[in-house]
Amino acid sequence: MSTFVVVGLQWGDEGKGKITDVLSAKSDYVVRFQGGNNAGHTVYAGEDKFVLQLLPSGVLQCRGKCILGNGVVVDPNAFLNEINKIKERGLRTDHVYISRRAHIIMPYHILYDTYREEALGEKSIGTTKKGIGPCYEDKVARIGIRAIDLLNPEILREKLEKNIRIKNAIFEKLYDKPGLDLDEIYNDYLKYGEILKDKIVDTELEINQSIDRGDNVLFEGAQALMLDIDFGTYPYVTSSSPTTGGVCVGAGVPPNKLENLIGVAKAYCTRVGNGPFVTEDFGEAGRTMAEVGHEFGAVTGRPRRCGWLDLVALKHATMINGITHLVITKLDVLSGFDKIKICTAYKTEDGKEIDYFTSSTTKLSLYEPIYDELDGWKEDITGINSFDELPKTAQRYIKYIEDYLGIEVYLVSVGPERSQNIIRKELF
Repeated sequence: MSTFVVVGLQWGDEGKGKITDVLSAKSDYVVRFQGGNNAGHTVYAGEDKFVLQLLPSGVLQCRGKCILGNGVVVDPNAFLNEINKIKERGLRTDHVYISRRAHIIMPYHILYDTYREEALGEKSIGTTKKGIGPCYEDKVARIGIRAIDLLNPEILREKLEKNIRIKNAIFEKLYDKPGLDLDEIYNDYLKYGEILKDKIVDTELEINQSIDRGDNVLFEGAQALMLDIDFGTYPYVTSSSPTTGGVCVGAGVPPNKLENLIGVAKAYCTRVGNGPFVTEDFGEAGRTMAEVGHEFGAVTGRPRRCGWLDLVALKHATMINGITHLVITKLDVLSGFDKIKICTAYKTEDGKEIDYFTSSTTKLSLYEPIYDELDGWKEDITGINSFDELPKTAQRYIKYIEDYLGIEVYLVSVGPERSQNIIRKELF
């Protein structure tokens, strides 16, 4: 069997979409296992730019099927809009399927997400207001609506009646907002079910059988470890588990079938939304990273906070994920710096030095980064495709990361194009 898992190791936006796109060309299946259309995966194919939110990033090149697993939350309207955009650009979408067990984002989830964020004001989480969190909440509360329910009118009606009664009470009494119309939502989602009926299928059996046959199966996560519901900077996190372990529950695959665990990290750090960010740079360096790296959210358009690479957080992320292969993206963005900082430890609020990641978000916001400083490079590296051709200082930067983490960097990305990669070890 040949299985590959691609996950983010920072706060998202590391370039997972590009890596998935590259690997998908040799994949028989690409399976998205968590998250929803709060993700933003940008893929460049020549001069064409594709921003994928819900569809697997392998949709452009996968030679087999692309699946939204049971761990994904699906907004049918967003799904169909994305499908249509891909079709309009002359690409196929007949190979995209949704697990019957995937939960469905309803209009009340989006409104609840929006109203709650507005009510929190300055203390808001910084969600995309796409209804992702509230949909997962209903899933855990065992009142969620699944894709299979869109194909069963009586069950859909029964579940909607219960949900809308509860949500309308919250909207009207807690947020002083109008309630929703049951019949309107019911009729809309019956139509979605009719449109999508051939795409809503059982997936876990097929995925496991494909692995047993020896097919190449690629699992794609959204967001990243530092936004994980358990191991991220809680509560400034997403509502699912974007880890290698998340594949097991999000796609129905046992851990002993997962082989190549690929972690993606930028050569620096970025974060969208609120929450602690120890290495955030508020000066010229941070502004340069943002400008050169075009650091704006693919979904929200929000500017990303930028800072130096945090190896303490990265070591935490590689440990939890059990990463076997490391990818460093956007190394080209650091070209031009005389000196490059790299965080190797934290100074706590009481003056102690630690090299491990804390579970206390409150404490983390008080920590200061302890940096090592390396020489930078001035050369344009965007056209380089061999590690030995990189400037010596750029090579040393990569090797420093490898030595600290004890993991080989198998691929270095030096630009947004599919071809702008330095592949040090072929996985297929």
